[in-house]
Amino acid sequence: MRCQLTGVGPVFGNNVSHSHRRTRRRWNPNIQNRRYWLPGEDRYVRLTLSARAIKTVDKIGVEAAVARIRARGEKV
Repeated sequence: MRCQLTGVGPVFGNNVSHSHRRTRRRWNPNIQNRRYWLPGEDRYVRLTLSARAIKTVDKIGVEAAVARIRARGEKV
């Protein structure tokens, strides 16, 4: 899953054991589904956001956040 606002996705790396054998692993972002009221369009929008992006929406507002998502080329 990817965040619609920041574009953050999983990051890959290695598990390193005590004997230093390496196996692949991944770190998933903290992705949440949130529903916001969009007053300009008089409707709700469902956004898939990371925890950091939820804080960004709280700071800049949902209208500005949706404008940024649309500027990235995503459909909302």
